[in-house]
Amino acid sequence: MPTKAEDRKLRVAFIHPDLGIGGAERLVVDAALGLQKLGHSVDIYTSHHDPKHCFDETRDGTLRVHAIHPPFPRQFRGKFHILFSHLHQLHLTAHLLSPSAPKYDVYFVDQLSTCIPLLRTFAGTRVVFYCHFPDKLLAGGAYVEGKIQRSGGLLKRLYRLPMDFLEEITTAQADIILANSNFTARVFKTHFSSIHVVPKVVHPGINLKAYEAAVGDPKDPDVLQVISDRPTLLSLNRYEKKKNIALAIESFAKLRQSAFANSGQTTMRLVIAGGYDPRVEDNMMTLVYLIDRAKANTLTFDIINPVSSTSPVRIPPFDTTPESPDVLFLLNFTTPQRSALLSSSSTLALLYTPSNEHFGIGPVEAMVCGVPVLACDNGGPTESVVDPDFESPWTRTEEKQDRTGWLRKPDPEIWAAALREIVALSPEERRELGERASRRAKEKFGMEAMARDLDVSLRDAVAWLLLSW
Repeated sequence: MPTKAEDRKLRVAFIHPDLGIGGAERLVVDAALGLQKLGHSVDIYTSHHDPKHCFDETRDGTLRVHAIHPPFPRQFRGKFHILFSHLHQLHLTAHLLSPSAPKYDVYFVDQLSTCIPLLRTFAGTRVVFYCHFPDKLLAGGAYVEGKIQRSGGLLKRLYRLPMDFLEEITTAQADIILANSNFTARVFKTHFSSIHVVPKVVHPGINLKAYEAAVGDPKDPDVLQVISDRPTLLSLNRYEKKKNIALAIESFAKLRQSAFANSGQTTMRLVIAGGYDPRVEDNMMTLVYLIDRAKANTLTFDIINPVSSTSPVRIPPFDTTPESPDVLFLLNFTTPQRSALLSSSSTLALLYTPSNEHFGIGPVEAMVCGVPVLACDNGGPTESVVDPDFESPWTRTEEKQDRTGWLRKPDPEIWAAALREIVALSPEERRELGERASRRAKEKFGMEAMARDLDVSLRDAVAWLLLSW
């Protein structure tokens, strides 16, 4: 019996490629916090960590973060991203395998699996791999279930062949494989045919206290930037093309143009907040495209950085409207700004626009704060959001009538119709929906629940190592 593994606290090392601001990074941070709260010793290793572009817990000493910056670039002339990602992780792995490196009981690896066989063979340490989504299915753009992925021309497909092969054989070497949703687990099983295990699902969890906290100092300059009495629709997503944030702009414009909106909702605004990295071309091009969509719909807009930012993003001159814009683009929001927006009584809904999202932490963030969610009717949100009009295989029958949001086809007309329903909710309906949403988020998607599930998997991995001795 593996009682030693069950009793003692573990030394856990997280390995994550780029510890910036995003859903995957938020998951890693909250998982590390949860395990640390359970008494485990936790370290995070990464190939990139910018204290000016990261979550607070990775900067203020709450978590121990070791940034092992590689001598290689992120890409070469806009290409070979995955090749350099593998090189970055091999460089990080070499550091972890050096004689002077600390020793750990188990490694928690996510996103890139290149290091797994090396850590198991040369460090003699068990590895738990957490699959957000198979990388080979993202190389051709946004994944659409049931459709064949085409990742560019012949040369690119030839280039991807060894990369995809490497991903599959190294993932298979993990002692335990986890997935962030039933959707990801199903896709994983379909497209990694040589791996015979079905990943165990451990849903991402969030630090509930961070979302339940009061807005804070109302005089905080960052909060003053974003808070408003105007009815507000909110989008929280990285500035990436695959997040389809344009859907929020198009549906918002149609809502405002409708007779319903003209009866009293012309003061409504849309706040688009998310991580923005000027090093990433996709981020820059996405912001320019979203601005173009706002202009095409005759919506005024403004672009802001947090006042407290020590390295604000330099934005090219645009014809912005700083005073009461229809659309506010917020780059790299702070924790107080996020709390203020989600906790504000003027925030009517969260618009979560990605299709076939692997899980999606945004809907859970909103649900914790009692904010109605409008999300696409596919992927991870079908496991977190309950819509009685949507037949989800993941929600129990008795939950079907307990609406916590709306799941709709990603079409601007359909979304605008759903927004009219959301805006028309009575105060009592909004209160009851918010209570249901908050209760579901706390029961199923709290950091403590995720940490407990991860604790079991990490201990299982270590127990197998002890038994092998």
